[in-house]
Amino acid sequence: MAFAVVLFSCIDTSAKWLAISGLPVIQIVFMRYAGALFYSSMWYLPREGIDAFRSNAPKRQFLRSGFLFTSTVLNFTALKSLSLSLVVSIQFAQPMVISLIAIPLLGDRVGPRRMAAIFVGFLGVLIVVQPWGAAFHPAIFFSLGALILASLYFAMTRLLAGVESSATQQIWANAMATICLAPFAFAVWQRPEAPMQWIIVLAIGGFGGGGHIAATIAHRWADASIIAPIIYLQLFLATFWGAVVFASWPTIWTLVGGLIIIGSGLYIWHRERSR
Repeated sequence: MAFAVVLFSCIDTSAKWLAISGLPVIQIVFMRYAGALFYSSMWYLPREGIDAFRSNAPKRQFLRSGFLFTSTVLNFTALKSLSLSLVVSIQFAQPMVISLIAIPLLGDRVGPRRMAAIFVGFLGVLIVVQPWGAAFHPAIFFSLGALILASLYFAMTRLLAGVESSATQQIWANAMATICLAPFAFAVWQRPEAPMQWIIVLAIGGFGGGGHIAATIAHRWADASIIAPIIYLQLFLATFWGAVVFASWPTIWTLVGGLIIIGSGLYIWHRERSR
């Protein structure tokens, strides 16, 4: 799972680098999913065969896939203007948003202590975003939109648990994104020029496909409640990549708010695991 988190951090770093280098965001998202589709198919088809493409709930799979790739479009757009650590800190609020979404969608019951943790987590988001500060950037709204859509994606994933195999869910998500984004990507297509652009273009799909495959294996070997907190390694990885690749350091407010969000997420994880 830690290896999967490293690869996920490489996706964001690669997307930000490619966007800054001049490639259109929609093209970057398309290449991320087209590459992931190729690598996922190479991994799952020899093991699952053609059954990996058969869905027991195609309408819900289509909706889930739409949430995922639209979230990625918004996230990559935000990354073009915001620091890695800021975007990652906002995305850490997913457990709080998922807990709220799960009430009407999955019929979950959220007690007063978890509601308090959700409230504290959103205070952490406010500290990270700082809508009252001079440094506030409108791209924050793209990141918040990505947060909501990604949370809907994970809620739909829970809804499909036991209905679809991991192979079907991953191949459908990558295939639907590739098919739906292809017309828009080719309309603005720019040929990568520098050798480093080609390397990252070919690698970003591998980061996505490899990260999800590694996460799937991790969930096969250990219960989700054991490995869930490992995702918070991303804050340290985002800080590292931001400093090394972009010479960008997180502000003290990003770190303080990020740690509050992580604390709230860990408490929600603890309550769900105890339950």
